[in-house]
Amino acid sequence: MKKAYLGIDIGSISTKGVIINEENEILAQCYLWTEGNPMNASKNVLHELKSQFDAANSREEYKIVASGTTGSARKLVGSMIGAQVVKNEITAHAVGTTTLHPDVRTILEIGGQDSKIICVENGVAVDYAMNTLCAAGTGAFLSSQAHRLGVEVEEFGEIALKAKKAAPIAARCTVFAESDLVHKLQVGCPKEEIIAGLCKAVAGNYLNNVAKGKKIVAPVVFQGGVSKNAGVVRMFEEELGMPVLVDENGHLMGAFGIAVLAKESQDERAFSFDVADMEFKTREVTCGKCANHCEIICVYRDGMLIDSWGNRCDNGAIKQQ
Repeated sequence: MKKAYLGIDIGSISTKGVIINEENEILAQCYLWTEGNPMNASKNVLHELKSQFDAANSREEYKIVASGTTGSARKLVGSMIGAQVVKNEITAHAVGTTTLHPDVRTILEIGGQDSKIICVENGVAVDYAMNTLCAAGTGAFLSSQAHRLGVEVEEFGEIALKAKKAAPIAARCTVFAESDLVHKLQVGCPKEEIIAGLCKAVAGNYLNNVAKGKKIVAPVVFQGGVSKNAGVVRMFEEELGMPVLVDENGHLMGAFGIAVLAKESQDERAFSFDVADMEFKTREVTCGKCANHCEIICVYRDGMLIDSWGNRCDNGAIKQQ
């Protein structure tokens, strides 16, 4: 029986999942919208992964022996699936990228609502920065502008590459960008030039804010959902004056990285897809046993408490049933 490993990356906009083998080859993968419900999204990811895994594993030659979670809801979903490894996005993305691209020095990542940069030396992340306070220049920003322009955001890259020039768009703030965009439309600016301008604004906003003060060294790998936008990739290359590599599985890198970490944990126990059909609920409890008044999150599976966190002292510890 060969071993397989599961990784789930639960973000605010999208939830990703992969199953890999011991050679780090992807056996199954899934990418879908979180839609404000990380528990339900994770269940849907597990159902899709199981379907692919069963089809590819018809002779039952693989068995999932470890799992991991990352992303904004990593602790919650980690409790749901009984993950051996729960790590932040920086660690997961760094491990995933360096596994596939050992010589990488700079990782650029733009997701649905946040962005990050990771600086790597000798395969180890040595510095990073994140932008989680403003959506300007993220996937959500581009989706909003695509809706305003009546264009599918998936078509942005192809349209941007057709533009003769990029219209200047002020993207330091979403409100300013939208005002600028409306003005450009009103004066008859070609739509492809506006889209190219939005792509250029995303790259410029990222470099002037997220990457400010960071030394960007080649090789550079660009990942996250926005990396699928060829227009943004082109603008990054023009701004940086160097090639920017986009991995075909760059949008899955967090899930891939946490699956690799689950494999390396050496903590093995059988995983069952049955968790996707169980009922999970959370409840928030305010502890009044000391002046901290901690907000404690309790997770229940089929009515039974399976995990809790948030207490800053032993007074607020809640024992599993």
